[in-house]
Amino acid sequence: MAASKDAAVNKPDPAQAADKASTAKATAKSKGIAVLEGLLGRESAPVIPLPGRKVELPKKPGWQPKWLRKLRWRHAIIGASFLGLVAVPATLASLYMAFIAADQYHSTASFAVRSIEGGVSSDILGMFTQASGGSTVSDSYILMDYLLSERMAADADRRFKLEDVYATRGLDYFYGIGSDLPIEDKLSYWRDMVKVSFDHASGIMQVTVRAFEPKQAQEIAQFIVDQSDNLVNSLSLSARNDVLRAAQDEVLAGEARLAKARAGLREYRDKSQEVSPKEAAKLAVQLIGGLEGELTKLNADLATAKSQMSEDTPRIRVLKTRIESLEQQLAVERQRLGTGEKASASDDPNAPDVAGRIAEFEELETEREFAERAYTAALGSLEKARIEANNRQRYLALFIEPTLSQMAQYPTRLLNAFLVTLGLLFAWGVGVMGYYNIRDRA
Repeated sequence: MAASKDAAVNKPDPAQAADKASTAKATAKSKGIAVLEGLLGRESAPVIPLPGRKVELPKKPGWQPKWLRKLRWRHAIIGASFLGLVAVPATLASLYMAFIAADQYHSTASFAVRSIEGGVSSDILGMFTQASGGSTVSDSYILMDYLLSERMAADADRRFKLEDVYATRGLDYFYGIGSDLPIEDKLSYWRDMVKVSFDHASGIMQVTVRAFEPKQAQEIAQFIVDQSDNLVNSLSLSARNDVLRAAQDEVLAGEARLAKARAGLREYRDKSQEVSPKEAAKLAVQLIGGLEGELTKLNADLATAKSQMSEDTPRIRVLKTRIESLEQQLAVERQRLGTGEKASASDDPNAPDVAGRIAEFEELETEREFAERAYTAALGSLEKARIEANNRQRYLALFIEPTLSQMAQYPTRLLNAFLVTLGLLFAWGVGVMGYYNIRDRA
């Protein structure tokens, strides 16, 4: 009984048991939070010992400031990269632009390729804003390509010696040109110093030339204008010569055909000994008609004589002889007219008859007439082509002559320095963001 009393006394109270359970849960929860903070890198989190691992107690904070204790090696590397890749290069570029880069002067010229075809505008504005044909636009693009071509750079080098004109000024090795360079490098430098812009709507082309001396820029711009004028004139002359050459070839062909037709007709007349077989046929018809009339009269006389005389009388014999001769002559003339006997006295079986001669003559005459008409049309086409070629000539309309600069506007120092800084900052930012992206995904 005493034992039961002791058990009753030692039995825990339900309220106390509940308090102990809640305390154990809070302790377990605080330990879980401490473990999570340890995983997140919190310095205040306790270190949980693991089997086989030595536990290093956190060091007590020393004399370093709080912001210095939070820095990592990556922060120092990022700061050093910004200093080496952005700050220092941008500063050097700005100093170069401000104190080393040489002044550059520009010269501007504006012109357009025009044709004298069509009506003339009443004012100067309409002259340069009128709609140009497709041919002038194509000539403008040809001219623009020529100004930036290797041929133009070579011509300018022979004329001005680009290595002397654009030689390095002082310490400005970036904007200067070297010596003993191949034509490809000179062409690249030429395209940097010469800018060509073309407005398709108005057909106006603007050329801007840069140089270290204003007079040299103006001289180079004037040289470009002169070369452009020569090119446009050569293109116009070439097109004009092509049109005229085609028309002249047609005239020569027509002239040769006409000469051949005339020669054939002359050969026929020499062979037939007659100007026109039609006229000869008319004469033959008249001759046959006369012979038939005379034969009819003789037959009438013979009939009258027979009624009055006997057959043996001389008059009747004479009449019969004349009638036979006329009949033979009439047969010959009819045969010459219809069966192909020669017009001359000699008998040639291969000689064409009158109908054949007329057909041959008409063929030759038709060829001659057609050749004459073709030759006349070719002459008219040649004259028309000459007029159109003169009206379609191209010319270079220069309305802004090369200017002489009084103040250096190149290089754009602030803009170049800003662009260099912006480019370096952008590249550095991309690199840092890439690093953190890889670090977060690793």
